[in-house]
Amino acid sequence: MNSKLHAVCDGQGRPLVMLLSEGQMSDYRGAALMLKALPKAKAMLADKGYDADWFRNAIARRSG
Repeated sequence: MNSKLHAVCDGQGRPLVMLLSEGQMSDYRGAALMLKALPKAKAMLADKGYDADWFRNAIARRSG
């Protein structure tokens, strides 16, 4: 049994949102749970576990 920490940080690396999940949860599923809490942003850095069209589109809609 393991766990995974999903986190959203600001440009200075300070955590804004954190979610602790079971280790088997995919990155994009964790992102879906945190989506409403994400701040508007012009850029985002994420690893390939977050590489999904629906996620990019959701971020673009939030950022206007």
